Amino acid sequence: MGMQASIDHPLIVLASKSPRRRYLLNQAGLSFSVIPSNFDETTVPMSSPHDYVRVLAEEKTKSISEKYEESWVIGADTIVLIGNTILGKPNSTKEARAMLKRLSGRNHRVITGYAICCKSKNRHFSETAETKVCFKKLTDSEIEWYIHTEEPFDKAGGYAIQGLGMFLVRRINGSYTNVVGLPVCEIIEFLLKEGAIQHMGRRKMPCR
Repeated sequence: MGMQASIDHPLIVLASKSPRRRYLLNQAGLSFSVIPSNFDETTVPMSSPHDYVRVLAEEKTKSISEKYEESWVIGADTIVLIGNTILGKPNSTKEARAMLKRLSGRNHRVITGYAICCKSKNRHFSETAETKVCFKKLTDSEIEWYIHTEEPFDKAGGYAIQGLGMFLVRRINGSYTNVVGLPVCEIIEFLLKEGAIQHMGRRKMPCR
């Protein structure tokens, strides 16, 4: 993982322990430190899905920026929504099976709230990104095979589009990286505009 020269004063901080968000920022060529937020998510009351994930992202970012005032801190929270029901991470084989059966052959939404702030510069930004995902019609044997890979159990909605679960997805409408866990295009855009980064390292990430 790319890290800043000074751990005590990192330029960019990812306030998340998610390996998928870390992977995405690495792929974008960013140097950053990972300092997970310990914010208690249960203190945020449920509201509309977009407002809920945005507030969670803001609070996670705020909790780290209080300690690293000079850093650009990135926080995020992602939910999977089918109809009006939020699908979390399955805690058992039974829950994973029920989630995959529910998603089979249907459209669902992946919504990520993300926040970026630098306290010393008094810059705060937060927004949400939404991607519509369509699952193929799954057979019982496909569901059972996927469950036994154990991939579903630490993923919201019970699948990983960037992993073995890519075979479940017929099509998407919106940001792919948002489904993985972070809308990279929008985050890079903001950091470039603010002068927090000057170049894209190994790769460029154009928005289309």
